[in-house]
Amino acid sequence: MTSLETDIINTGKKLIKGTVVLRPKNSNVVGDTVTPSILDISSVALKLISASKADGSGKGKVGKQTFLEGQKSPFNIEFEWNRHSMGNPGAFYIENFMQHEFFLVSLTLEDDLHQETINFVCNSWIYNTEKYKTDRIFFANQAYLPCETPAPLVYYRQEELNTLRGDGTGERKEWERIYDYDVYNDLGAPDTNAALARPTLGGSTTLPYPRRGRTGRKPTLKDPASESRSKFVYIPRDESLNPLKASHSVIKTLNLVSQNDTPRLRALVTFEENEQPEFNTFDDVLLLYNGEAPNDFPIPKVIQASHTAWMSDEEFTREMIAGVNPNVIKKLSEFPPKCNVDSQLYGDNTTTITKEHLEPYMDGVNIEQAIQSNRLYILDHHDAIFPYLRKINETGAKAYASRTIIFLQDDGTLKPLAIELSKPHSQGDSFGPVSTVYSPACEGVEASIWLLAKAYVLVNDANYHQLVSHWLNTHATVEPFIIATNRHLSVVHPIHKLLLPHYRNTMNINANARNILINADGIVESTFLLGGYSMQLSADAYKDWVFTEQGLPNDLIKRGVAIEDPASPHGIRLLIEDYPYASDGLEIWAAIKSWVGEYVNFYYNSDAEIAQDSELQAFWKEVVDVGHGDLKNATWWFKMQTRSELIEACTILIWMASALHAAVNFGQYPYGGYIVSRPTKTRRFIPEKGSYEYDELAKDYQKTYLRTITPKNDTLQNMATMEALSTHVSDEQYLGHRIEGDLWTSDSEPAEAYKKFGRKLIEIEEKLVQRNNDESLRNRYGPVKMPYTLLHPSSEQGMTFRGIPNSISI
Repeated sequence: MTSLETDIINTGKKLIKGTVVLRPKNSNVVGDTVTPSILDISSVALKLISASKADGSGKGKVGKQTFLEGQKSPFNIEFEWNRHSMGNPGAFYIENFMQHEFFLVSLTLEDDLHQETINFVCNSWIYNTEKYKTDRIFFANQAYLPCETPAPLVYYRQEELNTLRGDGTGERKEWERIYDYDVYNDLGAPDTNAALARPTLGGSTTLPYPRRGRTGRKPTLKDPASESRSKFVYIPRDESLNPLKASHSVIKTLNLVSQNDTPRLRALVTFEENEQPEFNTFDDVLLLYNGEAPNDFPIPKVIQASHTAWMSDEEFTREMIAGVNPNVIKKLSEFPPKCNVDSQLYGDNTTTITKEHLEPYMDGVNIEQAIQSNRLYILDHHDAIFPYLRKINETGAKAYASRTIIFLQDDGTLKPLAIELSKPHSQGDSFGPVSTVYSPACEGVEASIWLLAKAYVLVNDANYHQLVSHWLNTHATVEPFIIATNRHLSVVHPIHKLLLPHYRNTMNINANARNILINADGIVESTFLLGGYSMQLSADAYKDWVFTEQGLPNDLIKRGVAIEDPASPHGIRLLIEDYPYASDGLEIWAAIKSWVGEYVNFYYNSDAEIAQDSELQAFWKEVVDVGHGDLKNATWWFKMQTRSELIEACTILIWMASALHAAVNFGQYPYGGYIVSRPTKTRRFIPEKGSYEYDELAKDYQKTYLRTITPKNDTLQNMATMEALSTHVSDEQYLGHRIEGDLWTSDSEPAEAYKKFGRKLIEIEEKLVQRNNDESLRNRYGPVKMPYTLLHPSSEQGMTFRGIPNSISI
């Protein structure tokens, strides 16, 4: 024993040394080094809190106030701490006496005498201490179920949750960390223009919706039920980006895109004055990608190998299982297909497609045989779209509801058999739709008509993708889980630690989306078919949203494209064997579920412990009753009484935030950046034989096609938006990685299980690469020679058409 150690023991004093990593706001950071002049370290103080010794009130003892030392981050700090009387440090308070905030990354304590390291992973903004009603507290990286919390920390654990819940009143301020709920009543701007008023989504059976984060902004003057809008949209401060988060630039880009104010758009939009206001040929569109000017767009993958392969019927149907919206196609189990449109309101919407339309293209197989052998499928965009058509077509758009019947061929590829396009009857809705069935054609004007028919289907699919598959089924439905987690699961709760990486930046991107993407006259309303009715369609879709069906296996079974089969990998047999999204997704799903299972079973030894976990039960109750309160009476919600329910729920949530979002997001520009191949609007009906428009189509199908789909100005804005949303930022965190590195937990078994999960993802990626090299799997690359890589876990920075981020961060 050294003389110093002897002296410490004899005097009862002990110094615990620590290092603090923090980053000032707007600092230039290289590694962990910051410019010392930016930060007055004498104005940052910490106090340790005991996890094993309580004061007279039962709360963990609090040590002496100690200030930072040193010239650069990581900063040194020395705490006077007597283990005999103070016990083991388990938390700390921090105070900022400066006027500006900083980002606290971590505190590491090194207790040399006991040969112990204690890690505190913080990743939080710290404002001037006067702005807080309660002291800022952080806990060591040890996980505890509520019943296992060391008694001296119980008060602090509960106090922090109370702070994060707030009291539900007042307008939230930038520095606050309060998580609360509200309805979507901030999309409209009725005080600006009556035409910009939008109905409230959520809180009603007519327009139900998941809840968003509450901001407390004042109501508008003309509509007290609507919340006023502002450039600053409150989100809990730690949901905002940390100082290095590169997606700051993405959000800035989207803001500029919404105003046509990026350098590229400013250069291109001058066509209104200097060039023709429309594209006349497909080559005109291709000029946007010629690569000779700094403002040119990158060439979308869909046309890199061929400028015309997208036009093929095989590619049209392949993208239903390997495109950006690969989870809508359903098996046709009966013919004619069922219709769920309310006949009392919209008349008889039964399909007009007959066997005679289909069987000539079915390679000698009849309808009954095809249904029995699982070879008939449908892309149904009729029921969701039709109720809006009369309103949409009164705005200048010209649209149809659509049903597309698809046949599974012997070689495993799909082909379309017929497209039914329906529009409202001119004499009123009670007469039902006016429908026309179009059949495949490859020559003459009939081929041009068929190409147009496919375009209407693609427009419906693009709108459904943006509003339902993408926004509703990932962004909007995940946000209530984030709010409930922070309100009821302490940061030391193991399930909080499990889910935290999958929440990163989601509330931030959602708040910005409400400001510039899905708001009244925002980018989505301006550049997509549904216009001002966009979010109402999303709310209609939410009526049929089922949490338990968001997991991939149940989704595939629900859509009839897979069946349970214990003998098949993952217990699921795909009826379309070469289904890239499904087959790759099942690999990722199984890896996530295996990891979650190991983690949950480490912390919970029995189902009884699930039922007895007060924080978990409060979290789940609030998700159901408040966050998704419009669906609280649904019988499909998990009761959250067993480990298997918790494992399934966490797996679904992680899947939604990571792989599902990656599958429907990062292919937006690669597939949709060439507007000709995936338009977002239609402005004309299909021309009737004998009309001027029909003759025009026969003479110049490209011009007619381009006059029918998304106009030029909207195309440019849409492309810029998709490019931004399809791009991985430099500091993206991918599935199998955590921003905290190995410090996220002090429990070795979960830490090792997570590393095993990461290794499994590497194995899966190698397997997926091999699949793409198998030329017999034609759906994996298709006529456009575009291998399916959206569910490859890893990625580099940029628009890579691959990579699964942990969270919905873009």
